[in-house]
Amino acid sequence: MPVVDRLYTTEQVAKLLQIHPLTVLKYINSGKLRAVKLGRVYRVTETGLQKFLEDGMTS
Repeated sequence: MPVVDRLYTTEQVAKLLQIHPLTVLKYINSGKLRAVKLGRVYRVTETGLQKFLEDGMTS
């Protein structure tokens, strides 16, 4: 059975990282934070968030 990642909204990611939601969108648009676009909104996978944190938020 395939493992399914938890999906976070940009607002949830912003709250977890204690940054502004627009900063999360900036990271997504720059390619630093991987996300999928569902309709008009982005969702960040748990794996993508972990990789982002491992790589360092500002690197």
